[in-house]
Amino acid sequence: MAEIGHRLGIGGVLGIVLGLLSACQMAPPPPSSSSPEPKTVLTTFTVIADMAQNVAGDRLRVVSLVKPGAEIHGYEPTPQDIERGEKAALILDNGLNLERWSERFFQHFPQVPRTTLSEKITPLTIASDRYQGQPNPHAWMSPKNALIYVDNIRQALIELDPQNTAIYNQNAQIYQQKIRELDQKLRQAISKVPVDQRYLVSCEGAFSYLAKDYGLKEIYLWPVNAEKQATPQQIAQAIAQVKAQKIPAVFCESTVNDQAQRQVAEESGAKYGGVFYVDSLSPPAGPASTYLKLLEHNIKTLMQGLQTKIPPNPT
Repeated sequence: MAEIGHRLGIGGVLGIVLGLLSACQMAPPPPSSSSPEPKTVLTTFTVIADMAQNVAGDRLRVVSLVKPGAEIHGYEPTPQDIERGEKAALILDNGLNLERWSERFFQHFPQVPRTTLSEKITPLTIASDRYQGQPNPHAWMSPKNALIYVDNIRQALIELDPQNTAIYNQNAQIYQQKIRELDQKLRQAISKVPVDQRYLVSCEGAFSYLAKDYGLKEIYLWPVNAEKQATPQQIAQAIAQVKAQKIPAVFCESTVNDQAQRQVAEESGAKYGGVFYVDSLSPPAGPASTYLKLLEHNIKTLMQGLQTKIPPNPT
């Protein structure tokens, strides 16, 4: 420093020192080691939690009230669920009487905003039993309706967190394009099945929206998961229909007991073709760990049951 001072003079050295001090004062403070926790979006079940996470990205924490593999229709919230609801910044539900327990549950935290994702969807009605005339709640099983779900999620997240509007818009657009691409792939797969053989036989009448989209004929044991087991009349009717139409395979959903449907298979001469996922995703290591995988698994399982192969993903 002495040598530098000799060459620059006292004024020069003083200028350097003052410049360094000024730079230190203008520099921003180091980032805090503890960033704030993201807001929590609570959904009623796993399918819409996956949809919401695709739109939220890493900006929000999305949690499903009902765990993978659990039945949504007759779910009974716990005290821990009420605590989670009180801490949530937003709640997303399906509506259309899917969560029959929800209104009682939501009364515990009226201050938390809630968005019903089936809004703007024209529901199909249930055609039989004591639920006749009521809306079929499984609207997300139609990829066309899923696009509306995603748009409702996008709008709800923007209202909750407007500073990340651009991110939510972009994420929703990317995700909706993935849904459209899968929709086209599944349509192509089903188009290879002769029209008179396009039957989907399940335990619950949860495929009405999918059947309408893809030109399938739907047969089921019960319209909505509520009964503990199928009645003898429901079983007999299904057996008669499967025999009459010579349907090669029948199926059941992951969240209900498949004993009645296996009886249908045995007495009708059809084979039990496997498990569909509707009201719940599978655990992460399972075949339906996301909404898109759920749709693809169901159609692939149906095609295998009807002895028709699903085409590979386009390259």
